[in-house]
Amino acid sequence: MSLPSFTDHFSTLAAAYDVALCDVWGVVHNGVAASAEAGDALARFRAGGGTVVLITNAPRPQDVVRHQLDRFGVTRDAYDAIVSSGDVTRTVVTERAGQSVFHIGPDRDRGTFAGLDVHFAPVEAADYALCSGLFDDDTEAPEDYRALLEQLRARALFMVCANPDVVVERGDRLVYCAGAIADLYRTLGGEVLFAGKPHRPIYDCALGVAQAIRNAPIVRNRVLAIGDSVRTDLAGAASFGVDFLFVTAGIHAGELGSREEPDAQALRKIITGTSLMPRAVMRRLVW
Repeated sequence: MSLPSFTDHFSTLAAAYDVALCDVWGVVHNGVAASAEAGDALARFRAGGGTVVLITNAPRPQDVVRHQLDRFGVTRDAYDAIVSSGDVTRTVVTERAGQSVFHIGPDRDRGTFAGLDVHFAPVEAADYALCSGLFDDDTEAPEDYRALLEQLRARALFMVCANPDVVVERGDRLVYCAGAIADLYRTLGGEVLFAGKPHRPIYDCALGVAQAIRNAPIVRNRVLAIGDSVRTDLAGAASFGVDFLFVTAGIHAGELGSREEPDAQALRKIITGTSLMPRAVMRRLVW
């Protein structure tokens, strides 16, 4: 199967779909500011009868994500609802009510646990671990956590990964996410549950939300996933059985050489190496 040629306008695809499951970081904003073009494209899709569910690997509940989007300047008419890996994570924590957890991640992620029956404990006493990110993603790398993860593995602690992303854009640079820590833990033999993309629970939740909004069953071939990551977005869409629109000016931009004029050969190598194929490719999400 050959790589699809670049699509310049989302409007040429929109009529074929009822629902868009749109990634947030790398498509709707870059970790610093909103993409006005992406917001406009999604708002126009909604105005034409489409439903937009933002689907994000943010390890925080949807209401926290919404406030963050507001700060970045993402217009609320760009989406109908938000489903985050933080929401899925809260479900997992609820199912383990009364157990103690060792939390790996910054204090800003503690809102994920708000209102839940959970007790924080050190590695030596915890019943399981939950990773929402690095303690300091400005200065640390996954390898800094090897000794800590070996402690977890020695106790055979189960880990919940609240954000399966390995890296994410923050302005013009990439920073490590919880997925990088969880991947290292798996290489050490640890058991990990990934709460977000590309794994099915977050897609099931997002599709259920879309069906409730539309008050009607949704046919999978009328659903389009939009994202910038081959590892999470493309793989997740393919596994869930929905079409995928790949946005190149995101997490893979550095590998592709340019946000404005990505190298076609590099793009082909990135995508064909996965044996998966997007329905369409765009530089940025533009109506």
